[in-house]
Amino acid sequence: MADVTVVSSSIIQPENSNQLGREKIHLTPFDLNLLHIDYTQRGLLFSKPDQDTRFISRLKTSLSAALDVYFPFAGRLGKVDHQEDKTVSFHINCNGSGASFIHATADSVSVYDLLQPDGSVPAFFNLFFPMNGVKNISGISQPLLGLQVTEIKDGVFISFGYNHMVADGVSIWNFFRTWSKICKNGQRGNLDHPIVLKGWFLDGIDFPIRIPVSETEIKTTSSGETLTKERVFHFTKEIISDLKAKVNGESGLSDLKVSSLQVVSAHMWRSMIRHSGLNREEEARCIIALDLRQRLHPPLDKECFGHVIYNAFAKATVGELQDHGLGWAALKIGNMLRSLTNEDYRTCAEDWVRNVKIPKYGGGSRIAGDTIIVSGSPRFEVYDNDFGWGRPIAARAGPGNSISGRLVLFRGIEDGSIDVHATLSSDVLANLLADTEVLENVTIT
Repeated sequence: MADVTVVSSSIIQPENSNQLGREKIHLTPFDLNLLHIDYTQRGLLFSKPDQDTRFISRLKTSLSAALDVYFPFAGRLGKVDHQEDKTVSFHINCNGSGASFIHATADSVSVYDLLQPDGSVPAFFNLFFPMNGVKNISGISQPLLGLQVTEIKDGVFISFGYNHMVADGVSIWNFFRTWSKICKNGQRGNLDHPIVLKGWFLDGIDFPIRIPVSETEIKTTSSGETLTKERVFHFTKEIISDLKAKVNGESGLSDLKVSSLQVVSAHMWRSMIRHSGLNREEEARCIIALDLRQRLHPPLDKECFGHVIYNAFAKATVGELQDHGLGWAALKIGNMLRSLTNEDYRTCAEDWVRNVKIPKYGGGSRIAGDTIIVSGSPRFEVYDNDFGWGRPIAARAGPGNSISGRLVLFRGIEDGSIDVHATLSSDVLANLLADTEVLENVTIT
């Protein structure tokens, strides 16, 4: 176990302390559905900067400037009790309270310790992330964004944990890019343009949405948690190209356009379900977090700030997945992604408001046995973030929401490649690593 020592912990407020006029942000059904999940955590590993650059001070100063642009991250979750009907409502209070910033050291840890040759993720890596165990509903008192900078022997790991009700991957990585540019340039420069908020786009649904008090309560239950392990699987550009060719060959459609995300997700779905222990007649699901900004009518600004994610489901029986092959699974996912419409999103939102049921995920959940959950995207340009001492050398996901079956996709460090940060039950992982079909198509990083 590595010793991680906290050097300092502080709250960084926006550069402009006057937050008057900042909008109250009302939350959609898809935001509120995330009340009981953990903060989302991601991090980037860098080489070690020269101490003479006073990089911790620079990071704090530039963070303050970046929070002035991305002001919702400096707010808190607002809660209003409605005693007359025993409901509550939530919103984002953009009050400039600030984000948390932790500076830590782990002097006994090296880059080699973090980036294991076999792709395994050491358990102590959890200590390199902020906001561990914090639920989105805790944003009432907790910062909506936490940052941690951990210095190791020969590198530095910069990580964040954020309230997913406030933002999604598009928004957090846009923020991170802005922060890194301000830090590198030493000033905001042309990065001073205001963000575009997603606004309220659900006509026919009144806001704020009222939720029964019972749906906001977390009941502690004894959980027979599944023992999980984490592993990073690397798909090279060449392997992905071969998988796409295989999909085209099996489908008989030479002009089929299939994305890298689709083929990698289909390959992992088939492989993991094959070793799940499920019967052939049981249903298996692949859930993909889909950005709907450009699918809505009218479409939203493609870079607008907020959480605009819809969890899209592809379903098949275990027998179908194994009998039909990779091409069939990729088409199943592709058809599902192409078929989603603006009406699907609105209908789902209206149904949710009529019958509010907020899921309470947890380790060992049944969702883990028959389902893979794909989040992240190779479209996020994580390796373009340079704070002034070079680009990252690796990207990793934190421990939040680590149920078995979680797959976080990152753009790989080589052009066209993809890294899959997988959380799997120990049994499934052991079987995957003994599966020649799996090993032929991935590189253990």
